[in-house]
Amino acid sequence: MDPNAVGAFVAERLEEYLAELKALVEHESPSGDKSRLDALADKIVARWEELGGRVERVDGGHLVGRFFTAAPGKPALVVGHFDTVWPVGTIERLPWRREGERIYGPGVYDMKASLVLVAAALEGLAAAGASPSRPVTVVFTSDEEVGSKTSRALIEEQARRSAFALVLEPPLAGGALKTARKGVGRFEVEVAGRAAHAGIAPEEGASAIVELAHQILKIQSFNDPESGTTVNVGTVRGGTTPNVVPASASAAVDARAATVAGAQTLEAAMAGLAAVTPGTRVSIAGGFNRPPMERTAAIAALFERARAIGATLGLKLIEAATGGGSDGNFIAAVGTPVLDGLGTLGGGAHADDEHVLFQTVPERAALLAALWMGL
Repeated sequence: MDPNAVGAFVAERLEEYLAELKALVEHESPSGDKSRLDALADKIVARWEELGGRVERVDGGHLVGRFFTAAPGKPALVVGHFDTVWPVGTIERLPWRREGERIYGPGVYDMKASLVLVAAALEGLAAAGASPSRPVTVVFTSDEEVGSKTSRALIEEQARRSAFALVLEPPLAGGALKTARKGVGRFEVEVAGRAAHAGIAPEEGASAIVELAHQILKIQSFNDPESGTTVNVGTVRGGTTPNVVPASASAAVDARAATVAGAQTLEAAMAGLAAVTPGTRVSIAGGFNRPPMERTAAIAALFERARAIGATLGLKLIEAATGGGSDGNFIAAVGTPVLDGLGTLGGGAHADDEHVLFQTVPERAALLAALWMGL
């Protein structure tokens, strides 16, 4: 097969694919809005079945599409999500618009354009009369933006069954693929103190806020940028009124670690926090909900093969690490080699200027198809 055939096919029909993308973006699908997510899932199922897929709904909200099922061997796994961070009504404030080489819209970059890439790659291969030498399993979930709590087991199960995985999250600057991601943790620090009148008998109280201040300074000391471990006390709450010694206070902590060992060390440090203010108690909840995606030898080898395949398309693929997490973290943690960041180029994820560079849709669709064919 001509390696550029899929890209040429998609480029000729680019306006059709952009119309498909517009419909996906204008169908708002915030995490947790079951009726809207289910309605969008109906559209995705219909599209995948039109493309020859056998589609299964899992846990009522996630989709598994199976393509090229007659091929032998372990499948190639493709992972994405169709939920977004944007609340209903955002499309009125930030409507779909096209300016120069950019198309703007809530969720267009993260990551509804990736649904179009899947369809375009499948149709491009069909037009070329080509099919991969292994099956392709496509998993799109409805809760990635809120931690993948209900889809994690599905992703891990499919990853264990697969030869490798391709995650269609947006790439880094310049289209860089992601071969390492930090693990992501969330901790809640609760402090219990003792209330007292701040003017009459302050000595009878035990300030939960003062104790929380000690704990915040201790937590900040866990930062170790050289090893890739970072913590951030993002929100604090406490007290009732200025004339009462506060009996309670709390803080929410974001944690990141580049390695499994770093995550374990940080979890142990958080668990070891103890009160220093007499009359107060400290309790810690939470932990790492996404394990680190370390750049293993298998991931490095997968990238090198992908880079060679990309070169046949005239693409100079590069790799990079990122501090953000994705479902690729779960895949790497079960030992399946994974490449992340294979979505369409653009920027502004989760921001008002979210956009895709729509002229890159043909090349990224061609790359996805080429990876299915060549890996």
